[in-house]
Amino acid sequence: MRLTEFWDRMDRHLGPAYSRTWAETQALPELNGQTVQEALASGEHAKTVWRAVWAHLQLPPRDR
Repeated sequence: MRLTEFWDRMDRHLGPAYSRTWAETQALPELNGQTVQEALASGEHAKTVWRAVWAHLQLPPRDR
C-alpha cells in the first residue's frame, strides 16, 4: 500500500480535517503504543499501520 492510498483511507473514515490530528495524537496498542505518525516515521509499512487503524476503529471487513 502506498502512503497516498493510506491517507486516502484515513481521510475517508475520519475526514480530511481530523485524520492527520488523529494520526498524531492517538497511541494505538496495535502499534505497540505508537501513534500512526510515529509508526510511519519509524519505517513501519503503511499496510501494517492501516491494519492497526482498521482494527482499532473496528471498521467493516470490506475496508481492510
